[in-house]
Amino acid sequence: MDSLKLLVHPVRLRIVHALSGGRALTTAELSSRMHDVSKATVYRHVGRLADAGVLEVAAEQRVHGAVERHYRLRRERAVIGDEAVSSVSKEEHRRVFAAAMAILIAEFGAYLDRDASDPVADSVGYRQHALWLDGEELAALIAELRAAIVPRLGNEPVPGRAQYLLSPILFPIEEEIR
Repeated sequence: MDSLKLLVHPVRLRIVHALSGGRALTTAELSSRMHDVSKATVYRHVGRLADAGVLEVAAEQRVHGAVERHYRLRRERAVIGDEAVSSVSKEEHRRVFAAAMAILIAEFGAYLDRDASDPVADSVGYRQHALWLDGEELAALIAELRAAIVPRLGNEPVPGRAQYLLSPILFPIEEEIR
């Protein structure tokens, strides 16, 4: 299965999100974070991600006669490359975008379902801005966003930190003025 088909799946991408930042969790711990997904489904998708090399076993321990595995994300394997994206049809782009939006909706719903969720206090945002940019300005904007985001991708979960989902979406809404 190519990286695009593997990762653009609502359950698998939520597993990737949960394990980001160097976390190692068991399948049971992952399942407890996804109340809306059955345990069997979480186990199946953890298996697929592990088989594909996106997850690795960080530790194993015996618990009541069974082996409990702690999984860790291999960030370098949890990437959808430009080659995979450039090789898909427009119809496939529609399906991938719809899947990405479904994942956002599921993650946001899970957030709102938490007793302690407070969109104002948690600085939740879902704004849209229409920008007029030429090619140079677009490249600069993308570079600035990457410069702000990339250094924080390696942040680990420590006391005082919460995990946030940032999902930039960028596409032209009008054709270039000539």
